[in-house]
Amino acid sequence: MIDETVEEIQDMQTHSSSVVAVNATRALEDLLDREFATAEEYVRALERNGSVLRRANPSHASLQNAVREVVTNVTDADPETVEEAKELTQEQIDTVVSRVESAKDRAAENAVEHLADGATLLTHDYSSTVLEALEQATAAGKTFEVYVTEARPRYIGRKTVRQLADLDGVEPTLITDSANGYYLKECDRVIVGMDCIVEDTLYNRVGTFPIATTANELDVPVTVLGSASKLITEGFVFENEFRSASEVMPEPAEGFDVRNPAYDATPVSLLESVITDEGRQTF
Repeated sequence: MIDETVEEIQDMQTHSSSVVAVNATRALEDLLDREFATAEEYVRALERNGSVLRRANPSHASLQNAVREVVTNVTDADPETVEEAKELTQEQIDTVVSRVESAKDRAAENAVEHLADGATLLTHDYSSTVLEALEQATAAGKTFEVYVTEARPRYIGRKTVRQLADLDGVEPTLITDSANGYYLKECDRVIVGMDCIVEDTLYNRVGTFPIATTANELDVPVTVLGSASKLITEGFVFENEFRSASEVMPEPAEGFDVRNPAYDATPVSLLESVITDEGRQTF
């Protein structure tokens, strides 16, 4: 399960950072079915596999924090038996997963009042928190028109628009990434998720920065949704991921390079607000 989860994370089979954090944390349950001679041997295996999961994507702050918390709390407890260590691991996994999932739900709930009925929105990439906010808002009777960028080269926006198409009250439209400036003029708000915010910089799927810059130029407010655990003030250095050139073009690149960064950096000064499970922060 751990190896499969690592592969899924590296292949970006799961696009929501909160879902990635939950899956990575749950993967540690694989150790509960293995045999260990001593508690010390178990803890070493927990630390080793926790490191493997965290290395699968060093840029995922929520993944890093969730897995680290489980491993650290079990290690610091210094369990005397394997059974005690396993019980503590399960307790810590359940606690962390519950907090991640409830934080996403509360962030979405907090966003609903700031999504005006009848608004035209633009979103980028795939965010389970954004989708949850729109689901809650439409359940309350609100309606929206939503432009969704493709989020090339993996076309993650297609997953978003398909899910939005199933929501009563949402009229979604898929657009190419480079068309965002054309359609932003019609929009009342940009709403996106986040990988993390480190000090004064938002890190999110590549393409977020030009959308925020254009929106700022057109006086369209940009709102970011996510768990408060993704707001980091110290102790974390974001590491961008440069993915395979084959995602951009399948044929060999002859005589030129292909660059494929997964994330970009957006100054928070371009944002109107960040809404988390702890409330709304404006800039």
